[in-house]
Amino acid sequence: MSKSNKYRFGTKAIHAGVEPDSATGAIMTPIYQTSTYVQSSPGEHKGYDYSRSQNPTREALEKSIAALENADYGHCFASGLAAIDAVIKTLKPGDEVISTNDLYGGTYRIFTQIFQDFGIHFHFIDMLEASNIEKHITEKTKLIWVETPTNPMMNIIDIKTAANIAKKSNVLLCVDNTFSTPYLQNPLDLGADLVMHSLTKYIAGHSDVIMGALATNNKELSEKLAFIQKASGAVPGPQDCFLVLRGIKTLHLRMQRHCENGAGVANFLKSHPKVDKVFWPGFKSHPNHDIASRQMHDFGGMISFSLKENSVAAATEILKKFELFTLAESLGGVESLSGHPATMTHASIPKAERDKIGLSDSLIRLSVGVEDLEDLIQDLKQALS
Repeated sequence: MSKSNKYRFGTKAIHAGVEPDSATGAIMTPIYQTSTYVQSSPGEHKGYDYSRSQNPTREALEKSIAALENADYGHCFASGLAAIDAVIKTLKPGDEVISTNDLYGGTYRIFTQIFQDFGIHFHFIDMLEASNIEKHITEKTKLIWVETPTNPMMNIIDIKTAANIAKKSNVLLCVDNTFSTPYLQNPLDLGADLVMHSLTKYIAGHSDVIMGALATNNKELSEKLAFIQKASGAVPGPQDCFLVLRGIKTLHLRMQRHCENGAGVANFLKSHPKVDKVFWPGFKSHPNHDIASRQMHDFGGMISFSLKENSVAAATEILKKFELFTLAESLGGVESLSGHPATMTHASIPKAERDKIGLSDSLIRLSVGVEDLEDLIQDLKQALS
């Protein structure tokens, strides 16, 4: 059975990268739980010599990720941050990176507290107007880092405009596509050079795996990333790769429900008297809603909202009362989760920087799961009452 890109997304999610096991005919990719492989003579083997370099289960997953992002090459890593780490390792001291000023706290931390000490310089700018990127580019700029929708303010950045600027300046563009997944958005099709995922989130989808991935159509860049993957060794194990492959098979079905429930929750929150602002790109009033409508297939299940009583205490009271929106780090699982970015996911970002982007003390982030919408609305009602 061919697994080429002639198929639509749901079919690719089930079949891409996966072949029946040649030894047994098993329809599910086996878990090749092995560290090494027998060689018939020195240097002669069946394509695998050591599992840090290659593993058949990981290889199947990498092919699947590539197919979902309409990419030629995919690479999987031990976490989303390990994938980011690999991207920045393609740079050298003196290089500069332009990043959005609203992004995941872990990304900000690895940029500013790890790589900045090695002489790589990071500039965090407002990208709501993507054309704003151009004036910050210098001869030292080597990478533009985009998150869209952003975490946690749900800002939308125009990927196509950012890609045109990057190409004109001979700069690489990497898009963190974690919130959207390939089901909702394909940055490579819009001109990006590289797409990054925390597979931990929606793609694995069941809150039982930590993993990251990169996908690209750039052969030279892929070769660099493969070398870093092998040399630095931050690779996922075959058991986790199997779990992500299994999660991918229902990605399209889960994302449909996440989007439906997300819309229902966003509209409920918008009309609640205790809620100040709701951040969700599906609203026509949302900044760059028109761009989201063009570059996304739907608006996802991630929502942030602030309270009229703007305090950590007010947010904490509500978070403690939730029954279904479980208070926990992470997102993208089948179960609904809630979080307080100022003290959890974005605590590593200084308060002054959080204030600049509107990340208030009362901001609550919801990862809307696939439960029955009526039950989720009832949980919000009782927590906000």
